Amino acid sequence: MLAISNLSFYFGARPLYENANLHIKPKDRIGLIGANGTGKSTLLRLIVGEYTADAGEVTMAKDCTIGFLNQDLLSYQSDKSIREVAMEAFSEQLELQKRIDEIIQKLETEYSDALVEEMTSLQEKFETLEGYTIQAKAEEILEGLGFKTDDLSRPLSEFSGGWRMRVMLAKLLLQKPSILLLDEPTNHLDLPSIQWIENYIIAYEGSIIIVSHDREFLDNTTNKTVEVFNQKLTEYAGNYTFYLKERELQREIQQNAYENQQQKIKQTEQFISRFRAKATKARQVQSRVKMLEKMDRIDEVIDENAAVNFKFNLGQTSGRHVMSLKEIHKAYDALTILEKAEAQIERGDKIALIGANGKGKSTLLRIIAGTEAHQGERAMGHNVYFSFFAQHQLESLQVDNEILQELQQTGSGKSDTELRGVLGCFLFQDEDVFKKIKVLSGGEKSRVALAKVLISEANFLLLDEPTNHLDMQSVNILIQALQQYQGTFVLVSHDRHFISQVANKVWYIENQEIKEYPGTYEEYLFWLKQQETQNLSLSNGNSKPKKEKKKKIRLSDDETKQLKNELRRQQQSLEKIENAIEKLEEKNIDLEVQLADEKIYTDANKLKEVQGTYAQNQQKLKEKNEEWEEIAFRIEEINEKIEN
Repeated sequence: MLAISNLSFYFGARPLYENANLHIKPKDRIGLIGANGTGKSTLLRLIVGEYTADAGEVTMAKDCTIGFLNQDLLSYQSDKSIREVAMEAFSEQLELQKRIDEIIQKLETEYSDALVEEMTSLQEKFETLEGYTIQAKAEEILEGLGFKTDDLSRPLSEFSGGWRMRVMLAKLLLQKPSILLLDEPTNHLDLPSIQWIENYIIAYEGSIIIVSHDREFLDNTTNKTVEVFNQKLTEYAGNYTFYLKERELQREIQQNAYENQQQKIKQTEQFISRFRAKATKARQVQSRVKMLEKMDRIDEVIDENAAVNFKFNLGQTSGRHVMSLKEIHKAYDALTILEKAEAQIERGDKIALIGANGKGKSTLLRIIAGTEAHQGERAMGHNVYFSFFAQHQLESLQVDNEILQELQQTGSGKSDTELRGVLGCFLFQDEDVFKKIKVLSGGEKSRVALAKVLISEANFLLLDEPTNHLDMQSVNILIQALQQYQGTFVLVSHDRHFISQVANKVWYIENQEIKEYPGTYEEYLFWLKQQETQNLSLSNGNSKPKKEKKKKIRLSDDETKQLKNELRRQQQSLEKIENAIEKLEEKNIDLEVQLADEKIYTDANKLKEVQGTYAQNQQKLKEKNEEWEEIAFRIEEINEKIEN
């Protein structure tokens, strides 16, 4: 369908591609991955002909058509309704409809057999092209991407950039090109829309190339992965998770080959050094010198996902209650976002605020931050110091500052060495720290802004779409940083992998109220699926979920007394275990602080001792939690018997 052969492309003297090759076949679902700046978006522009290769070629079949969704489309403006803009995908059908309307109007005053025949022919063609269904198709896709029915008649110019991008995506999907090129398609989509487009892509008849930092989206939509690395395109026969496993295996093989070659080089160099002065060995020495010169050197594997050891200084530990919201009311004109909403944030909460766009997630985050006017009570807890990251804060970076300068001005009290260590965690190495903010890409600015937030010593973080514009390596760094963070945070994100790795609670806004699920995102999805199954059962005619009828067993007074005595004993045991768990958790925090201290790594014995204690403590904590579950289950059984 499309072939990239021996492709080379340069930005000035810098090579992005050298002799790169790739073949795209029908039904291919390709995830195009690589670090920021390696040329993923550039490759898409080379395919559509916006850029011209310096060498090699891009060839495609004659009947092959290409659709390209890119971030430049954000600037597209029109006063047409979004329904009309999306329907521009059906240019042939619209031209036929226009001509049919002209003939109908002409027939009112100028009847002729020729016009009737032409109209009949056009109507047959219009029907063959499914012209009578184009509006329904456009509306189906627009609504699938999150637009309400009332929105479809509104002009495109009334919508923000993210919503305009959805309209352009709808138009592209309606065109059904042979090859669909999608550059960060989930950047402006909420969770329901991401799930909708996943299903659409899975059923799509053409081929697709997707550039995305959303790991789960790639896993759900692709069957091949192409990595841009070292100016080459390397293909893996599976989705992103498959790629990670396969790459790890290949790099292990490469590292072993590198180490074997280094050993051979060392032995050869020792032979040359030892016998260079001996005339009897001159021929062998010269032979080995030539062998080293001709040797194809194997590169050492560079670990791009090294663990981040972030040392957070929280300044002060917050009180147990970080924030409470009571009777919160927020409305924009006739649109009510929150009505008598209540929520409580406790120390240690890692909250993911999720849901469709327009539900008020960012508004709620600003209410928590105190920057959004509202009715109701917002009470900050004792010793709470917060830091707020939002996309507009990228604009507040001082463009003439160097990166290191920007962090120096946060007032964190960290030395330049410590700040450079933090920047190193965010992929700013060596001389990179002296780059001016104004020359950075969107992703690099996001990393600087996130670094500023994380060194602020705040014990409460508010993060609004922190993964936007970040590549996968940067998202992985942020995940590790937040996993090590000992404070409290609330974040808004549509990246499912990201929130599943960092959140221990889920919030969502429903019926103008803040609802909470007290568990991880994966547990929330499982619960949600159960709720949907139960609701489906009810809608199919079962007014109430079926429950097994339990036969009541009447207990004697002695039996009841014995059960109540056992209940007291079990409750006392449960209280003791809860106290033990609390102490073990506190000890865990102390040990984690010790393990985060860089000084411990200079003392191998101390490090081994602390690691051993930490492992033992973790095992005890696991055992106590299992005991707690057993006793809690027994208490529930006793209560049921007493109540019956």
